[in-house]
Amino acid sequence: MIKKAAFTLILIFLIIGGCTTVERVIDQQDDKDYEALYGPASPKQRNLTPEELKQSHQQGDISYNKDIKPILESRCAVCHGCYDAPCQLKMTSFEGLDRGATKQIVYDGKREEAVTPTRLFIDAENTADWREKKFYSVLNERIGTDVANLDNSVLAKLLQLKRINPLPVKGKLSDTFNFDINRTLECPSIDEFSEYQQEHPLWGMPYAMPGLSLKEEYTVLQWLQHGAKVEPRPAMSPPAAQAIAKWESFFNGDTLKQQLVSRYIYEHLFIGQIHFKNHPDNEFYKLVRSTTPPGMPIQEIATVRPYDKPGTDKIYYRLRPIVSTIVDKIRFIYEFSDQRMQRYRKLFMEPDYTVSELPSYQAETASNPFVTYSEIPRSSRYKFLLDDAGYFIAGFIKGPVCRGQIALSVIRDRFWVVFFDPEMDEKLKITGRVNAFLNEEKLTLEMPGADADEIGLFDYRKYDDLAEKYLKKKDKFTNQIISSTGGFEYADIWDGEEKNQNAALTVFRHFDSATVVKGLVGDTPLSAWVIDYENLERIHYLLVASFNVYGSVPHQLATRTYMDYLRLDAENNFLRFMPDNQRETIHNSWYQGISGRLAKYLYTPYYSTGYETAVQFKTSNYQKEFFDQIKLRMGKAADSSYAMNPCSLEACKGSEGSGVKTDVDNTLHKLSKLKGKELDLLPEVSFLRIKTGLPGGDYVYTLLLNKALANVAFMVAEESRRLPKEDTLTIVPGFIGSYPNFFFNVGREELDDFYHSIKNARTKVEKEAFYSKFGIRLTNREIWPYADWFNMQYKIYRGLEAGIFDMSRYNNL
Repeated sequence: MIKKAAFTLILIFLIIGGCTTVERVIDQQDDKDYEALYGPASPKQRNLTPEELKQSHQQGDISYNKDIKPILESRCAVCHGCYDAPCQLKMTSFEGLDRGATKQIVYDGKREEAVTPTRLFIDAENTADWREKKFYSVLNERIGTDVANLDNSVLAKLLQLKRINPLPVKGKLSDTFNFDINRTLECPSIDEFSEYQQEHPLWGMPYAMPGLSLKEEYTVLQWLQHGAKVEPRPAMSPPAAQAIAKWESFFNGDTLKQQLVSRYIYEHLFIGQIHFKNHPDNEFYKLVRSTTPPGMPIQEIATVRPYDKPGTDKIYYRLRPIVSTIVDKIRFIYEFSDQRMQRYRKLFMEPDYTVSELPSYQAETASNPFVTYSEIPRSSRYKFLLDDAGYFIAGFIKGPVCRGQIALSVIRDRFWVVFFDPEMDEKLKITGRVNAFLNEEKLTLEMPGADADEIGLFDYRKYDDLAEKYLKKKDKFTNQIISSTGGFEYADIWDGEEKNQNAALTVFRHFDSATVVKGLVGDTPLSAWVIDYENLERIHYLLVASFNVYGSVPHQLATRTYMDYLRLDAENNFLRFMPDNQRETIHNSWYQGISGRLAKYLYTPYYSTGYETAVQFKTSNYQKEFFDQIKLRMGKAADSSYAMNPCSLEACKGSEGSGVKTDVDNTLHKLSKLKGKELDLLPEVSFLRIKTGLPGGDYVYTLLLNKALANVAFMVAEESRRLPKEDTLTIVPGFIGSYPNFFFNVGREELDDFYHSIKNARTKVEKEAFYSKFGIRLTNREIWPYADWFNMQYKIYRGLEAGIFDMSRYNNL
C-alpha cells in the first residue's frame, strides 16, 4: 500500500506538471509560507541506520548508491562538479547535495579582497556548519511527510519545472537562455521559487538541456519523497587499509630528512587523487595534513595553501578517502606503488645530504621552494618532477580551479613541451656551478605567493621586476656555460630513457580550460617550450601551490603577469637550440603587435644572442627538423596514442575493419588540413562519432580548433589579437578535452559530405542544414544517450584517467 500511494502521489506530481491549466494553480499555491505549512527547517540525519537499511532492502526501496547516484552523475554532476558549479551546488556526492546551494560566488573578477573558502569536506564539518556559512538546502529540511518532502524541495521543483516547460525538440535554443559562463546566476531558495518559476519558466533542470526521462525523474522523486535517505558507506577493505598504513608510516618518519621530504612531496601532490596500483579503479585518496596521527580519525588542517602555517606544532600526513565522483575536469590521478616508494627512497633518502633544521612556514620563505628545500639535492627534486611531468604541467590547467580564461590567456592554443636532461649538469661537469648560481639567485626567484592574500594592486610590478632580473642573470650565466662547454644539442633534451612518455607533452588550450597529453600531437606547432628544473618548480608553486581561487583580483593579476616570464623562460630555452641568426625572427613571430612597456621585456633577447647552437640543421624548417630528431631520439617515449590511422601499421593490416578505418582517417586527415575561414563552423572542442555498422563498433575522434593569436602577452581583449585566417585544426582518435562544445554524428558513407559541408557551408541556411544533419543539438533528446555513449567510450580509451565530461560549455549551434 505504501509503494502504491507513493507512486500515485508522484504520478499526480508529474501529471500536474504537464498540464498548463493547472500550472497557474501551482503558481498561486507556491506563493506560500513554507514554515507555517511544514514547520521550521533544520538539517536532517539522512543516513540509514542498520535496521532501516535492512528494512529498505526488504521493501525494495530506491537506493541512493544503486539508483540515484548514477542519475546525479550522468545528468547533474556534468554541470555541478567543481568550484564553478552553479550556486556552488555540487552534485558529485551526497554531502554536496545535502550541503545545498548558496548565492555566494567563487569566481569574482571584481573581488578586492580574498574571501573565506567554501571547499566541500574541508571548510565545514557538517551540514549545520554549512547553514552557518549561508548555504541553504535543496532538499526538504522541515517536517518529513510525503507531501513536504516534495513540495519543500528545490530539487523536486526544478525537475517539475522542466516537465511543465520542456525544451523545443529541434533547432537552436532561443535567447531566453544565457550561456555566458560569467552570467549572473539565479539561485532560488524554496521561498523564492515561485518568482523564479514565473520569471524563468524554461529554466528547469537540467539547465538548457532536455529533462530527465520519466523513469529517471520518477526514481529521483520517489527517493526525495521517502526522505532522501542514503546508505552508510562500506568499510575500507583490508588491502586499502594496509596500503594506507604503509604509506602513512613512510610519510610520518621522525628524522628531519624524512619530515622535509614528506613536506616537499605533500606540497606537490596535495591537489591530486592518489590511487594505489592494482587496487579497484574507483578507490582514490587525498594526501592531507592532519592534527591526528595514523590510526586515529583524520582532522584535516584546513589551510588555503599547502605551505600555510598549520597552527599546530605537530602535523601528520594522512590519506583521506575521496568519496566524491571525480569528474574529468578535475581528474588528476597520481599512482602509489611499491616501485614508487622505492623511487622516493632512491631520490630523497639514499643521497648523502644533511637537513640541519626544518624550514619556516612564514609565507615569504614557504612560498619559495628554492629557499625552503635548498638542502634537498636539486637533481633529486628535478627527477621527482620529471617522473610525472605531465601531472605537474597539468596542475595549473587541470586542477580543481576548473575555470581560468585569464590564467590560460598566457598560453597558446597548442604547443609542445620537452625538458632538459636532469643529468646534463653532471655530464658537463657544471653541477657545482649550477647549484651555486641557484643558491645565489634563490631570493630573485621569489614569487607573488610571498605576499599571500595581502598583495596590493600594483605589487605585481615587484615580482615582474624580479622575474625579469632572473631572466637577465640566467641569460648571462647560460652564456658563460655555453662559452665553456659549447651550445645546446639534442643530447641536452631528456629522452625519458626512451620509455617514460612524460618526456614529450602537448598542451591544448580551449579558451578557459586546457588539456595536457603525452606525446607530440599534430603538426609542428608555432611555438614550443623547453623546461628546466627552476622553470618547472616555479610553474607549480606559482599556479598550483600558491594560487587561491578565492583570492583577490590583485592576487590573480600578479599570478598572471608573473607567468608571462615563466613562458618566456621556457621559450627562450627552446630558442637556444635554434640557429642564432634565426632566433629573433622566430621569437617575433610569436609576439606580433607589441608596443610600449611590454615591448621592453618581450623583445629583449634573453636567449643567448651571439652564442651558436650545437645543433646542425640540414633544412631551413628549423622547428620541424628539431622535433623530428627529438622524436627519433626519444623512441617510444615520444609515441602518442593520438596518432591518426593506427591501423596503417603492419600489425593492423588485414584486421576486420582496417580498410574502413584507413578510409576514415584519410578523409579526416584531409579535413585537418583546412585552415582559417574554412573552419568557421567548428567550435573549439567537438567529439565526432562515426557510425561504421561494423561489429567492432563506431569510431571516436576529437576535432580541436587551434585559434591563432598575434600574441599571448595580454590577459584580456583576446578577440582583438585574433588571427582567424591562421586558425588550424587538429584531429585525434579518441578524446582530448573535458568540456565538449558539440557532438557530431556521421555515418561513414556521409563523411565526404561532412568534410565538404565544413569546407563550403557559409550561408545561414547552409549552416542550419549542416548542424541539423550532423549535429546533436541541445534540443535533441538524444543528447543524453550520446553523452552516455561518449563517457562509456572514454572509459574504454583512457581507463583510470577517464572522468565524466562536463556539459556546461556545450554550444547552442
